[in-house]
Amino acid sequence: MIEPNAKTVALCDTQPIAAEGLRALLEPCRELTFRAAVESLDRASVLACGIVDIMIIDKAFGLHQVLEFISGLRGESDAPAVVVWGVSISEPEALRLLQSGARAIIRKSSGVENLLACLRAVAGGRTWMENRVFRDSVRAAGYPRSELTAREQQVMNLVEQGFKNREIAAELGIKPGTVKIHLKHIFEKTGVHGRYGLALTGLKDKGLVSLAS
Repeated sequence: MIEPNAKTVALCDTQPIAAEGLRALLEPCRELTFRAAVESLDRASVLACGIVDIMIIDKAFGLHQVLEFISGLRGESDAPAVVVWGVSISEPEALRLLQSGARAIIRKSSGVENLLACLRAVAGGRTWMENRVFRDSVRAAGYPRSELTAREQQVMNLVEQGFKNREIAAELGIKPGTVKIHLKHIFEKTGVHGRYGLALTGLKDKGLVSLAS
């Protein structure tokens, strides 16, 4: 029996058959119910007007188009939480999606339990993504952020916000080469490899996103 306050889920996918799999998966769930499936972002925009709570978007529509869709929901009080899934999602893409407002990132090759965990986390108001999207660049354990110098923490904060090296240099009034040196020291101290992993680990450390293996 579906709970009265169950969250409604919709799917916008390039492959209509995926909807049947999602419908079957959610059938026994009490707290989640499948509402609708559409095949274009234009039709998804209609569903996003207070009709559903969670919207799963296929990254195959194109990263730029998906980012525009998410951006278009900003400021809407009844906008759904957006889950982006795809066959292939790179580190830069995952980070851009999270920074744009996506609430979850998951691969289409994920197991059934992982997808359910993802949807339940989002339904509970949390941000979620698979650790393996960022491969080995994210460390499961916390890192000693307190060991970073004040300048290194400034650099890291800007990396977390998506700033590029030249933008960080301009913001802090230092040279791009100096930014690279700071990043090298940050990587060494934190044990995290790559700016994308560094940004995501920072968000995780602040409790802004939950990672699942």
